[in-house]
Amino acid sequence: FAFDEMMAVTGETLDSSSRSVNETVKGSHHFTICGYSLAKGMGPGKYISSDTFSIGGFDWAIYFYPDGKNPEDSSIYVSVFIALASEGTDVRALFELTLLDQSGNGKHKVHSHFDRALESGPYTLKYRGSMWGYKRFFKRSSLEASDFLKDDSLAMNCTVGVVRTRIERPMSYSVPIPPSDIGQNLMYLLDSELECDLDFEVGEEMFKAHKLVLAARSPVFRAQFYGPVGNPHCDKVVLDDMEPLVFQ
Repeated sequence: FAFDEMMAVTGETLDSSSRSVNETVKGSHHFTICGYSLAKGMGPGKYISSDTFSIGGFDWAIYFYPDGKNPEDSSIYVSVFIALASEGTDVRALFELTLLDQSGNGKHKVHSHFDRALESGPYTLKYRGSMWGYKRFFKRSSLEASDFLKDDSLAMNCTVGVVRTRIERPMSYSVPIPPSDIGQNLMYLLDSELECDLDFEVGEEMFKAHKLVLAARSPVFRAQFYGPVGNPHCDKVVLDDMEPLVFQ
């Protein structure tokens, strides 16, 4: 039969299940910029980079543009971006940028993808060097008059959540099957003569045996000991035409 015909005949069905789980691998990096005033004047498009940090199997870096990323903004705004710093294609991730309030009042400036609905889903970084962030992160004059700048230093936290998809399947168990040692066990049973219930008389020698084992291995003995015309009470078989060495 073909497989589908066999299934129709037997009426068997093969059921299986799986579950796709989308989750994020999250990590954070703290970045401090000391000597902020000395970084000004680098020019638009020039940035200060954090050290690279690894999250979700990829390297990342924070880019801070003291004169902004776009020349057309004329250094009115500072820009902050999170960049993919390692090889990767279509890396999907969630981001959070937090500029820390250094007055102790806890009024941090937070831009976050986390804990809110995303209309278009996570952000996709197409290749190494792709970035997510804000060209107009903060107006520079307001930043310099705020509690975010203290002792000519800025501090920020960056959190990245790399989206991973995994497949869950029902647990399957396998039990290793050891090699059979029934031959050794039967040999021990024969050598020990434990529960032997049959004697073979071969010449002048006697050999012990088990009728059940013989019946299991030979249809002749099965019929002789347990067949309709057999003798279940037989406890001795005489062999006149065989040498003991050959029989053994």
